Amino acid sequence: MDNIKSYVKEHKENFLSELIELLKIPSVSADSAYSQDVINTAQAVKESLEKAGCDKVELCETPGYPIVYAEKIIDASLPTVLVYGHYDVQPPDPVNLWDSPPFEPVIKKTEIHPEGAIFARGACDDKGQMFMHVKALEYMVATKTLPCNVKFMIEGEEEVGSPSLGWFVERNQEKLKNDVILISDTGMISNNQPSITTGLRGLSYVEVEVTGPNRDLHSGLYGGAVANPINILAKMIAQLHDENNHITIPGFYDKVEELSREERDEMAKAPFSLDAYKKALNIEDVYGEAGYTTNERNSIRPTLDVNGIWGGYTGEGAKTVIASKAYAKISMRLVPDQDWKEVTELFTKYFESLAPKGVRVKVTPHHGGQAYVTPIDSIGYQAAAAAYEESFGIKPIPVRSGGSIPIVALFEKELKSKTIMMGFGLDSDAIHSPNEHYGIFNYLKGIETIPLFYKHFTAMSK
Repeated sequence: MDNIKSYVKEHKENFLSELIELLKIPSVSADSAYSQDVINTAQAVKESLEKAGCDKVELCETPGYPIVYAEKIIDASLPTVLVYGHYDVQPPDPVNLWDSPPFEPVIKKTEIHPEGAIFARGACDDKGQMFMHVKALEYMVATKTLPCNVKFMIEGEEEVGSPSLGWFVERNQEKLKNDVILISDTGMISNNQPSITTGLRGLSYVEVEVTGPNRDLHSGLYGGAVANPINILAKMIAQLHDENNHITIPGFYDKVEELSREERDEMAKAPFSLDAYKKALNIEDVYGEAGYTTNERNSIRPTLDVNGIWGGYTGEGAKTVIASKAYAKISMRLVPDQDWKEVTELFTKYFESLAPKGVRVKVTPHHGGQAYVTPIDSIGYQAAAAAYEESFGIKPIPVRSGGSIPIVALFEKELKSKTIMMGFGLDSDAIHSPNEHYGIFNYLKGIETIPLFYKHFTAMSK
């Protein structure tokens, strides 16, 4: 452990400057205007893996953006760790809410990050966390301490649902063969209390379109006589929850996993301050499904949220118009046993039934994925727990995350491997939001901890 700390301290400035250069490239996969930047980022990741010491590195073409594959095979009889990450990032919008430009990284000290944090889009999700693995490999190769084989699969479409990843995995199962999959695209409770994500929610993401008259109408001449798509859409959305914030879609909860009282009590042991939670978000009170705590609502319960809504005139000043169309983007976070395709069908049928005759409704599914739970008695989990305890000096707590990484369930289905999620981000890092950041402590601590996972996993696999 002392050797790792010394190496990280010695190379700290290089580690930071190299990550900052990667963060400068606006690899926004959702916007075709950035397509060349996404490809440039893939090339930069390829070069970083070559520099780190991989013997084989290649850009693998897919129907979408390329996947960076790399490997360092030292002995075929030893275990193999497959590292997954992504080099694409969320759109930076709304850019005007950033304190500094999203693709001009700056380091600033904060109350939570007194050692400083890197502010940039992708700093935590996922370039910073993915790059920890590259630097961890660099350390193990440079010091000749790599105890097993390692493979990397870094994609460029995670933020748009990984449409090409399944295609790639199905066609490269032998190449991707492994004993455990390691991902750092999650977080931990705090810098003083590490945790390991053992569960992820699934996802169903749809876009809805409500159409009324065949053109925009004068709101004076037609108001009150014609269905207003924006009004109708608002009413339809309001009917998706009842007075207890329970989702009203028929059949939605039929397959929801209900945790026992004992399991819920065990989860409640994780340190959590409701006052600090509200203060961090600048809200007077929390809100959600009746009968569940805040931590249960955002991890073991399914949700339905409007992610965007628009229609009509939104420019400066006034324009008295009844819009022809109104739109919304809606995501549903799902829990084990809920099938995202089935839920999408249930939503579509119910949402269409809510529309009055004066409008037409179109539901377009975008992407989704299944929920995932990893067992804490597996060698992978035990190795991760030992690594955190050695690095932080305290045992990690297993937690279920409210987020979704749909490809984790895909990996288990296609590669027959368990996934271990060693995240080092914090809930306060503002991923997907303006002013996303990643603590320098967290970045460097990840580089320190990851090699320990390799050490413990190799030892436990004998």
